[in-house]
Amino acid sequence: MVPAGIPVTLRTGKTGFITQALGGSFTVYVEGNLFRIAGKDADAIGQEVLDSPELPPDATDDDVKELVWNQMRGCYDPEIPINIVDLGLVYACEIIHESGGERIARIQMTLTAAGCGMGEVLVQDVKDKVEQVPTIKYADVELVFDPPWNQSMMSDAARLATGMF
Repeated sequence: MVPAGIPVTLRTGKTGFITQALGGSFTVYVEGNLFRIAGKDADAIGQEVLDSPELPPDATDDDVKELVWNQMRGCYDPEIPINIVDLGLVYACEIIHESGGERIARIQMTLTAAGCGMGEVLVQDVKDKVEQVPTIKYADVELVFDPPWNQSMMSDAARLATGMF
């Protein structure tokens, strides 16, 4: 449930409207409430599940990092139709290369408001999308609040889209 972040199971046959369909996840309006539907459950509302990202066999750590950032650009706040990267919510992304060839993605991110109930949902969305990247063994996503997020952290495109430019 948006914005509380409370897990809810919607009953089959309920009529609703998709209000946002970005990055493979969906925000739906049902009986006066908003709900976020994860991309992996897209077929439950008659939508397509997105394909997993691909890397060439000789991908470098830089290639992997670029794909991780692209995956995070597919994560959207369910109330704001702008991805978390352009919102300036991702503070850091580091790729740790393990000896066995697998990689760990260490990510620090924040929220637009510290009390947002969707925080754990967004963190899980980042983990899920980043862990789809080939050779990523694990995504360590840390939610931080220092420095506090502010509008100046948004990309120019995000500020333009929200009328804050």
